[in-house]
Amino acid sequence: MRVSNFFESASRAFRDNPNLYKLIVVCTVSGGGLLGLSEIRRSSSSSSSSSSSSSGGSGTEAKKKVVVLGTGWAGTSFVKNLKSSSYEVEVVSPRNYFAFTPLLPSVTCGTVEARSVVEPIRNIVSKKGMNIEFKEAECYKIDTDKRKVYCISNQNTNLGGGQQEFSVDYDYLVIAMGARSNTFNTPGVVENCHFLKEVEDAQRIRRTVIDCFERACLPNLSEEEKKRILHFVVVGGGPTGVEFAAELHDFVIEDLARLYPNVKDLVKITLLEAGFDKRITAFAEEKFQRDGIHLKTGSMVVKVEDKHISTKERSTGVVSEIPYGMVVWSTGIGTRPVIMDFMKQIGQTNRRALATDEWLRVEGCKNVYALGDCATINQRKVMEDISVIFSKADKNGSGTLNLRDFQEVVEDICERYPQVGLYLKKRQMRDIAQLLKSSQGEKQETELDISFFKSALSEVDSQMKNLPATAQVAAQQGEYLANCFNRMEECEKNPEGPLRFRGTGRHRFRPFRGTSILGSLLHWEVNKLQLNYPGIGFQLVIAPNGSGIQCMQASKLAHKGAGGIGLGKAVHFWKGL
Repeated sequence: MRVSNFFESASRAFRDNPNLYKLIVVCTVSGGGLLGLSEIRRSSSSSSSSSSSSSGGSGTEAKKKVVVLGTGWAGTSFVKNLKSSSYEVEVVSPRNYFAFTPLLPSVTCGTVEARSVVEPIRNIVSKKGMNIEFKEAECYKIDTDKRKVYCISNQNTNLGGGQQEFSVDYDYLVIAMGARSNTFNTPGVVENCHFLKEVEDAQRIRRTVIDCFERACLPNLSEEEKKRILHFVVVGGGPTGVEFAAELHDFVIEDLARLYPNVKDLVKITLLEAGFDKRITAFAEEKFQRDGIHLKTGSMVVKVEDKHISTKERSTGVVSEIPYGMVVWSTGIGTRPVIMDFMKQIGQTNRRALATDEWLRVEGCKNVYALGDCATINQRKVMEDISVIFSKADKNGSGTLNLRDFQEVVEDICERYPQVGLYLKKRQMRDIAQLLKSSQGEKQETELDISFFKSALSEVDSQMKNLPATAQVAAQQGEYLANCFNRMEECEKNPEGPLRFRGTGRHRFRPFRGTSILGSLLHWEVNKLQLNYPGIGFQLVIAPNGSGIQCMQASKLAHKGAGGIGLGKAVHFWKGL
């Protein structure tokens, strides 16, 4: 009887207090144990309340759905920094992990294992404590009219059922799909060359290097054939190509020479680069020759066959053939097909990447953002807005400005048009007021008209520069956009951005700017500054570790040219996620 009364009381308590979900009762009866677990859902009144709010009554609004395409630096940085619970997030990517791509050249030679440079995206998502889902699939179409993205699964088809197609609705779309290797439509590149964009590429290169050495050790091969098999060619003198060449050189000298002593003297590494900066060509050649890497500049690859590369000298036009055993193609990035189709759909033709404004919004689309290697910021020119800038400063409509009127909008001008600050820095001027005074010369006028205003700022746009397609920039863009989403409602009420020169009020957010000195790579050598080429020397990785910045220098990288040309003493400062 008492037990019955107890459960009746508990039942009434749950009805009166819908926030109580679980009741665990442990009773000991005749030496045995009884465990009762009761899960009580919210009362019907609570359900009717939520249904009335969804049908338009007072209550919580439905969460906006954010779809993120990609799990690279930009997409992962966005997901990691998104803190607002106002969104339902779905991540779609053919790659179910995040890869630390700067270390891929080290993976090719075993300096770093592949498992050390990847982190499962589901592991990242599970730590967020938010409503975030992940779908391992590839987006093949974006429909902004219907607000849908169309995807296809990329799992192995031998699982049965074939590839599955599905669509995902969105309220906000974040495109962070990265880019593919740019082949420049050179014949034979796709069929015969290795790329270095993914972890699978690095592992494939590693297997091929070993295969080349094993094949060169087989009997009945001529000396020339062995030399061809052990000739490793790297096409492209960018950071990836140079770093891989240095890693491969050290791998051969330190490890493979001991394992394959009979063929170690036949190994040759060649770096082909069509457009080295003339100011560093001699320096690069000297460094590489000292380390046993052959550098061939001014040569353009016109065709790749299974055993030979055809190159054309830019100066003479002479075509020559280079025998090889393995080719790694690293000549920059190109646009993915789905992005190219999307650009045609929204009228962005004849471009290499999606054009966005300074807030990373895709031009011509609503609630669609693009960041990372698949996009580029289309910075507004000062001379395009010179008339409206003058009108904003000329509040009384007199047609002239004095410096006091101009000072009221000068901060907004510098924030909205970053090229102004770069131009002032180049001219070694403190502010725009000093620029205007210097433009007046000996004749110092108190009132400035629009013609003089145009003349003074006519050269400002010459300092416009696109941000480099690097992991650092992509990570910064992801963090910036996530912070914008976190403060969307707050900044809607209290805008914090610069003046809208072509409209009224202010922009909700400050425009994206590449952050401080740690956000880019700085490279220098002892007694020699080298800012125009990425990296000369050993690698020092700096990455945030919760409470601050943690420095890590891998011992095996300390004496290598893993970050650039040769073995010079240099430091790479890296701002990670």
